[in-house]
Amino acid sequence: MTDQQDLNTPRPMLAVFCSPSRYVQGANATAELGSVLSAMGLTGPALIVASARIEAELGATWARTLGSAGIPFVVHRFNGECTQDEITAGVAAARAAGSTTVIGAGGGKALDTSRAIAAECSISAVNCPTLASSDAPCSALSVVYSADGSFDRYLFYRRNPDLVLVDTTIIATAPARYLVGGMGDALATWFEARTVIEAHRPNQLQGATTRAAEALAKLCYETLLADGPAALAAVRANSVTPALERIVEANTLLSGLGFESGGLAIAHSVHNGLTTASGTHSFLHGEKVAFGLLVQLVVEGRPHSEFVDVVRFSRAVGLPTSLAEVGLADADLDLLQVIAARTVSAGETAHNEPFTVSASMILDGIRGADSLARSIS
Repeated sequence: MTDQQDLNTPRPMLAVFCSPSRYVQGANATAELGSVLSAMGLTGPALIVASARIEAELGATWARTLGSAGIPFVVHRFNGECTQDEITAGVAAARAAGSTTVIGAGGGKALDTSRAIAAECSISAVNCPTLASSDAPCSALSVVYSADGSFDRYLFYRRNPDLVLVDTTIIATAPARYLVGGMGDALATWFEARTVIEAHRPNQLQGATTRAAEALAKLCYETLLADGPAALAAVRANSVTPALERIVEANTLLSGLGFESGGLAIAHSVHNGLTTASGTHSFLHGEKVAFGLLVQLVVEGRPHSEFVDVVRFSRAVGLPTSLAEVGLADADLDLLQVIAARTVSAGETAHNEPFTVSASMILDGIRGADSLARSIS
């Protein structure tokens, strides 16, 4: 074979799996942050990216745990949205402080911002989610939004976070809606990974899906069905229970590894499409993904029994199953067409399906999913 023939020969897609270097979860885990960082050789100075509310809640604990480990830190204020302006301001703060580690503390958008800062500065990234509201903490990407709250772009990084530390005591005292939103994000994990596998499409790492990622994605769905309602009850009682621990792991670790190493499909693209409608901006990422999953199941022509199972689980924990429940009760055809067109923009994961996906197909899927879900008792 000549050199030219070798260059032209299609090469098999390599299987790729990624994960954070270390994952720590449990009650009162924040108190151990300093010792965990020291054990990993992350000595600071650290920049903590957090809102005023999170600093007020955790500032004293940070002072004790990082102080006892001899890790100096400063807090940089996060203002609520992962935008380019927020990232740029954080990069400036990290450089001014001489930071070698960025610690994000808060919800998904705060962690997306902190990871972007760490990547831009080429320093260590640590995520300390105070909510189990999305699968973002373990990933090597961030979702960046425009100032008006609409989806802007994904940022992809060379590596996953060095540490993800999840304090379930904090999560147990957060509003229950955030845990439910995380279940919505996690609910799509198995179905999107399955689609990518069946279509022989690349995962978020542009590689083939490993059997480990497939198994984790499926375990994520099984855990939701088994423990979702009980975990929700625990949060409503501000209690850390084994069911809550399992759902926090499903929302954060299993879904995080499953979506990134498994892949995404229509459900997340519909989320991005929904962000073009201002009526959806008060809804959580996972709430919009949950409705996007119903659209995916309709567009893919999956068995009705599967659709029913997802709808009934969603209702059991309070996830939206209709347009009205994501703020679009009065959406007209023009608005739905805009959403559908954005869903199939170039580069969207909707194109990971094993067939060509068009805006008209998504429009029919949105209207069909809304109608079908409302018909289920």
